Amino acid sequence: MHRRNALSVIAAGACPISAAARKHAEDGDKAIYLSFDTGHMGIAPFVAEVLRRQQVPVTFFAAHERTQQGDGCLGEYWAPWWRERAREGHAFASHTWQHAVWRADLPPAHGQPRFRIQPGAGPHAGQRLVWSAREYCADIRRAAERLAELTGVAALALYRAPGGKTSPALLAAAARCGYRHVGWSRAGFLGDELPSERYPNDALLAQALRDVRPGDILLAHLGIWSRKDPWAPAVLEPLISGLKARGLRFRTLREHPEHAPWIAAHAGAGAA
Repeated sequence: MHRRNALSVIAAGACPISAAARKHAEDGDKAIYLSFDTGHMGIAPFVAEVLRRQQVPVTFFAAHERTQQGDGCLGEYWAPWWRERAREGHAFASHTWQHAVWRADLPPAHGQPRFRIQPGAGPHAGQRLVWSAREYCADIRRAAERLAELTGVAALALYRAPGGKTSPALLAAAARCGYRHVGWSRAGFLGDELPSERYPNDALLAQALRDVRPGDILLAHLGIWSRKDPWAPAVLEPLISGLKARGLRFRTLREHPEHAPWIAAHAGAGAA
């Protein structure tokens, strides 16, 4: 598959350009929003070092995924890492507890929407399960509450579905229990989960430096198991420096003009 076509397919979870985002750019606001989803956490110390050195705030979306070291992303082993990120002023939101991937909508039962869900972590990893809307919300909330326990900071009333896979019914169910979904901008798909043999780091860096615009939400991960040449050690700091040189400013999603009103109105959703 042609490189650009492959990126288009894999970036299908990108959020469309909204009226708020367009106004964000028209007003001359140079903010961009770097976000990290969890992963194997092998590069998490390096990412933290770069963010601290560059004084860049980000939003972390966390699931309790399997890690190279320790007892999972939201286990006790990584608790000091999360506490330190909170002291540095980063923001936190749910990525679902079990890295729960939506696969399909199912007919409602007893008035409750139902979904085919495939957890990527936990005791049911890899299985295809049937969840009610209530069960899906509970999985979002569990990660948010654990983040609050670890950091001492309430998680944002936002979440990101693993892989960006959603349906209107799924998003409506999450919204009813206080969580708004946040994807990423098309140019903000940084490509760190793509195979490095076909998508080398230098090409991904050049593409991001060329294409990222004010208002974009950027997506990267705290470690991808399948990528042979890790993205962050080669790309993260040059990317940040290059975007700063273009006059862009990094902010957390709590300051995003489209999401800030929702966060304020649903402040208790991600609290412990």
